[in-house]
Amino acid sequence: MSHDDSERPATGDLFQYANAVGERAYQAAKGLALASRFAKDEWLRRCAERLRQSTEAVLRANARDLELAQHYGMNAAAIDRLRLTPARLESLATAVEKIALLDDPIGESFEKSVRPNGLAIHRVRVPLGVVFFIYESRPNVTIDAAAICVKSGNAVILRGGKEAFHSNRALYELLRDALLDAGLPADAVQLLETTDRAAVGHFLAMSDKIAVTIPRGGKSLIERVAREAKMPVIKHYDGICHVYVDKSADLEMARDIIVNSKCQRPGVCNAAECLLVHADIAAQFLPLAAAALREHRVELRGCPRTLELISGCRLATPEDYRTEYLDLILSVRVVDSLEQAMEHIATNGSHHTDAIVTTDSEAARRFVSVVDSAAVVVNASTRFNDGGELGLGAEIGISTDKFHARGPCGLRELTSYKYVVEGSGQVRS
Repeated sequence: MSHDDSERPATGDLFQYANAVGERAYQAAKGLALASRFAKDEWLRRCAERLRQSTEAVLRANARDLELAQHYGMNAAAIDRLRLTPARLESLATAVEKIALLDDPIGESFEKSVRPNGLAIHRVRVPLGVVFFIYESRPNVTIDAAAICVKSGNAVILRGGKEAFHSNRALYELLRDALLDAGLPADAVQLLETTDRAAVGHFLAMSDKIAVTIPRGGKSLIERVAREAKMPVIKHYDGICHVYVDKSADLEMARDIIVNSKCQRPGVCNAAECLLVHADIAAQFLPLAAAALREHRVELRGCPRTLELISGCRLATPEDYRTEYLDLILSVRVVDSLEQAMEHIATNGSHHTDAIVTTDSEAARRFVSVVDSAAVVVNASTRFNDGGELGLGAEIGISTDKFHARGPCGLRELTSYKYVVEGSGQVRS
């Protein structure tokens, strides 16, 4: 397939194509809702097997995308998100196998009661239906999203970015083949054959077939989806994550936490973008932290007080403190109190992941109580706000919303519930 082929639908015009995809997904979701746990888990195991068998083919497709990446003006962090390696494919296969081991949420009766008239009331988990998932330049998401959607009984329509078109296509083909092998509806997972942005608008209007849209990408994409969607949206906004080093912190622990939070994988949403340091320990801690961060080639941008304590640091602008760099750049600020740190987070953060390093249990309690983020971390890296790390299996994204899901969205976050009422002939008087 040529690069130009990725710019147009496989058949017909965009409107007809979108409706055909939506209808197939809608019908597939009906069949998937009846699928047994055995069939879904068998599909997941076959996906893992095919990932391992298809490593060379997937890497060839990924190499094509990496060759084209220069035409899209992608920075090093974006190219890192795009790149697949044998190790990353093996990690994906392992993650899929772990999802197969998780409990199936569908059909779970999680609240039961019996009324005085003898009616038995159950709340039972059910699939959402069809998920429209939009993501950019992260081919691993093709596997993660499909695995979690199908395991939770949902059909999924995948719309990846043009940067990862060939990689996504190669991964989708093995997902589809595994669906057929496992006896599940072949259209339970569909990958759009077009990267034309106009196609997205047709799907966002399809509230009769699509239950929820999940955008995972840049702020402009998410704002567009939130503005145009006629169905609920689970939003994955910026990850402007903070590490606050309190005056009572263990400084070596704090150094290790900020280095891991920033450097372990800087191009992901739960990487730290801002370091806040209490003034009482700034003179001790900042030179220690700066030396460690510079070993990883991190560029530091700090407030005037930071510049007095470490050399070679650029002066931060107000915009720096509101920026998700997704790169080896870190903004730094010296604060006078826990309250000032929390105020900075409330003003500049994105309600994603924020951490405190402290040995003061009262400071930790106040931070956890006041900071309004999807994950608040005490004495650990921000990188732990992740579905796999929190025991959910792979996740479909980290929601910064409060409804219907918040934080890593795993299996249960992709379900709703229905009331099941069982009687023995009761009638209402």
